[in-house]
Amino acid sequence: MAGRIPLTHDAPPASATPGWRARLASLFRSEHHDSIAKRTAGSAFLIRVASAASLYLSQILFARWMGGAEFGVYVYVWTWTLMIGDLIHLGLANVAPRFIPQYRQERREDLLRGFIAASCGLVFASATLAALVAMLAIRLCEPILDAGEVLPLYLACLVLPAYALSIMLDGIARSYNWVGLALLPPYLLRPLFVVVLTAIAHQAGIVVDSVTVIAAAIGASWAAMLIQLVGLRRSLRAMVPAGSREHRVGLWLSTALPVLMVVGFYTLLTYTDILVLRQFVPSADVAVYYAATKTLALVAIIYFAVGAAVAHRFSEYHVSGDRERLESFVTASLGWTFWPSLAAMAVVLMLGWPILALFGADFVRGYPLMFVLAAGLIARASVGPAERLLNMVGEQRVCALVYAIAFAVNLSLCLALVPRLGMTGAALSTASALIAETALLYLFVRRRLGLHAFIVRRRPAARDAGTARNQGTGAPV
Repeated sequence: MAGRIPLTHDAPPASATPGWRARLASLFRSEHHDSIAKRTAGSAFLIRVASAASLYLSQILFARWMGGAEFGVYVYVWTWTLMIGDLIHLGLANVAPRFIPQYRQERREDLLRGFIAASCGLVFASATLAALVAMLAIRLCEPILDAGEVLPLYLACLVLPAYALSIMLDGIARSYNWVGLALLPPYLLRPLFVVVLTAIAHQAGIVVDSVTVIAAAIGASWAAMLIQLVGLRRSLRAMVPAGSREHRVGLWLSTALPVLMVVGFYTLLTYTDILVLRQFVPSADVAVYYAATKTLALVAIIYFAVGAAVAHRFSEYHVSGDRERLESFVTASLGWTFWPSLAAMAVVLMLGWPILALFGADFVRGYPLMFVLAAGLIARASVGPAERLLNMVGEQRVCALVYAIAFAVNLSLCLALVPRLGMTGAALSTASALIAETALLYLFVRRRLGLHAFIVRRRPAARDAGTARNQGTGAPV
């Protein structure tokens, strides 16, 4: 056709280079893997940013409506809910992006149907059993629990089946690149429903306390999960033809459980400080500490967004054996993570006092804690998405070991420092655990992969001298 640029040309003339509109249209319309990955990462990032903003605003409202003590009870109970909910999906949600594309490529619709149905059933059954066991544990522990925590804890058990199944549905939807279906119900609709239901109760004159908000969370969690389930079933009808099912539950679980180990240690590391802190300080202090950590967590969005965007590239370059591009991309990802995180951290710390004041006058007590916690977050940003790198090149067990050690550091320091220093002890413990995690990630990436995953690099002259010395002695570089 006249006027068309031949596809065999290595580089089109400058005048024929597509403009930004053409490139933008290509990004949104192209079915190339790179374009799909960019759209997926971009959509996920936007949804997570909107979710973080909505969640943060909802916590401010809850703190205002409930007061520090009741908000602290809610934080403690909801932290237990999130931690257990993140562990009872058996890891099947994490391996869905592995098995579903594999069965689709192999045209094994029987295994595809079997995996989707069995994984959802197993997760729901596991979560229901966990809820019953949790209720029994609460009953046995009632004599040592704070009276105001008992009913919220019982109610929170009713959230677990919906919460865990939503994680499984998320994993299935991600496997088809249905990012909206994967993320919108749990990350936007559920918190929005909680706020709306709580606001209705507030306007109706009902006292807003931890029981009220947890009750709203029950309705919100089940409603969001059912919306997600209905949407996924409709989407799958067009992709998966009806037919027989084949089940390989042993294979699926044996593959999923090691991945769950990584997720489990990371989850324990994330929630240890809150759970230990509540054992030694009043719930009002837990609320103050939580507000400080959640304010800083806004910066962590950068860390997770970069990781989500670059993970597939790590895998691609590793599998292809392109060592040079892998090393260059690791170096680039360090800059994308560290410098924006550092800038965002500076802004958050400068505005920390008035931001915490939005929760209530008493919450500004958490401002000094932000500087302690910031040290750990900046340290973690200095190695970029190193844990994604390890996971993408088959070093999941190493990554699990890193999280296990960091969790042990956090737990032991919390038990040692929190009884003496309270909130400051929890902040010091968490920051120390993050620094330990950073050092271990750097060490294992260096030793297992031979890559330099740290924002500060040695000067070329020093490196060349060291190389010459090593070559002279026969030592490895």
